[in-house]
Amino acid sequence: MDLKSLEKIVTQTRRDILRMVHKVNSGHPGGSLGCAEFMVTLFNSEMKRNKNFSMDGVDEDLFFLSNGHISPVFYSVLARSGYFDVNELNTFRLINSRLQGHPTTHEGLPGVRIASGSLGQGLSVAIGAALSKKLNNDNNLVYCLMGDGELQEGQNWEAIMYASSNKVDNIIATIDLNGQQIDGSTKEVLNLGNIKDKFTAFGWDVIECAYGNNIIEIKNKLKSAKMNCYNGKPICILLKTVMGNGVDFMMHTHEWHGKAPNDEQLEIGLSQNEETLGDY
Repeated sequence: MDLKSLEKIVTQTRRDILRMVHKVNSGHPGGSLGCAEFMVTLFNSEMKRNKNFSMDGVDEDLFFLSNGHISPVFYSVLARSGYFDVNELNTFRLINSRLQGHPTTHEGLPGVRIASGSLGQGLSVAIGAALSKKLNNDNNLVYCLMGDGELQEGQNWEAIMYASSNKVDNIIATIDLNGQQIDGSTKEVLNLGNIKDKFTAFGWDVIECAYGNNIIEIKNKLKSAKMNCYNGKPICILLKTVMGNGVDFMMHTHEWHGKAPNDEQLEIGLSQNEETLGDY
């Protein structure tokens, strides 16, 4: 998919995020907006996907969302990529909807492979899936997206150590480095220090993406990551993004981590992202 087409989907995804969260006055727009470029590029340009979704994931790349609270961007990208009807976005966070605040599997929503949002668990599951592919001689890749705040949880570091020790080199774990979490900046809540040095010390190959809201930069870094797989080391992409990207009053602050826009704010946000593919 060419750059212009990807940009159109990103803009529409921002609209979807704003409208979903506004309708139910609940959800997490900040991190969702910040990851729109990455998610759209991954699903529509770089990840090998089968036409028909199946939980076994044979002969295709797999994706696991660890920071499940950014479900609005996940649902929008899945719908816009053909996993389910776009109109279903209108049911976000409603009772009995398949689109709950954190992704779940019991309702069988296509594209969702694990229940997530209890932070710190996604990488462990992704490593298990990557090992399964190796056992089945399936040479496709496993992707995992994590938030920087969830690296404050210890389970991640056990998984990081396990992956390198066992040469799980068919996994690409991306860390969304927006520097914000629900109570403030990551530096204020629990300083993570030099994440690149930490992953390197744990035996991972690290790729830095300094412009994580730039589609061309994302494509280049993902291609580089794929080329470096199967070299004996797991791959980590450090994706530096802006929380709330694309909506000026939501950018660069933790205040929009988990707060819905009111009517006036919705209109401002939508005016900054003109409709490109049709609202649901």
